[in-house]
Amino acid sequence: MAQLTLFDDRPAQATRLAPRLRALAAQGIYFGTSSWKYEGWLGSIYTPDRYTVRGKFSHRKFEAECLAEYAETFPVVCGDFSFYQFPSPDFWRELFGGTPAALQFGFKVPEEITVAAWPRHARYGARAGQANASFLDAGLFERAFARALDPYRDRVATLIFEFGTIPKSVLPTADAFTGRLDRFLEALPGGFRYAVEIRNPEYLGPDYFAMLSAYGVAHVFNAWTRMPEIGVQAGLPGAFTADFTVIRALLRPGRTYEQAVSRFEPYRAVQEPHPPTREALRRIAEDSRRNGKPAFVFVNNRLEGNAPSTIEAVVHGSLGV
Repeated sequence: MAQLTLFDDRPAQATRLAPRLRALAAQGIYFGTSSWKYEGWLGSIYTPDRYTVRGKFSHRKFEAECLAEYAETFPVVCGDFSFYQFPSPDFWRELFGGTPAALQFGFKVPEEITVAAWPRHARYGARAGQANASFLDAGLFERAFARALDPYRDRVATLIFEFGTIPKSVLPTADAFTGRLDRFLEALPGGFRYAVEIRNPEYLGPDYFAMLSAYGVAHVFNAWTRMPEIGVQAGLPGAFTADFTVIRALLRPGRTYEQAVSRFEPYRAVQEPHPPTREALRRIAEDSRRNGKPAFVFVNNRLEGNAPSTIEAVVHGSLGV
């Protein structure tokens, strides 16, 4: 009999979800969330007592330690933080060393690699509005990102190249984007599962899918403001371009990120179920399992209001769990 700990009385939702998600992960279907530091999940996924210091909730302790508890429920997580920096070897050592070996990670590649022109936003300072000289620089990617991650590659589910909406003034055609991306992918180091996420619906076409397929790189089926729904993307000829699948369920069509944040924070509960996305996640996961191909499904709070509950709704009573 396993020894009981102070924290065996975990929240009910975490207790329900954990065995279902472990069973799916054993079959190659990994459900997780986009990021994890959400205090709105206290009492459902996170145990409040774990983060109490001198009788009060400690935000600092929660931020530092909640990922370890997250891993007691979910088998995979998407790290959005890496989009904004090149983490140091010490950072990676602490991240992987402080979490269970079974937890898999998806990481967004830093925007230094994937932004063609810097947005006109105050946080970019003098670079705002300028062309990015490091756009699709495979050498920089290898030196500053992949090399530091290499010791942990067995825990990296996928590396995601997220491309925000690219204006025609930067890359005028879909062919121009595909051509640049083709040269970049050809130069990437081996050893990782790579995936590409685009926000330009006009790029979705045979040439784009064929190019990804040539390198075994996955197209990320993503739910975003202007993108076709995930189920529509999955129905396009040639859309499954690798021997694994990546999904990021982020927003419902037509809604901006800012609108979703305003509507759903602090993400305590589902507020607006979106059946088409749920059904697409369920169907793609079922197909992946049937075909024996791993699938990594990342759900964001900003899709419906609470990512764990969206995941529970998708896996409950289906997928054989």
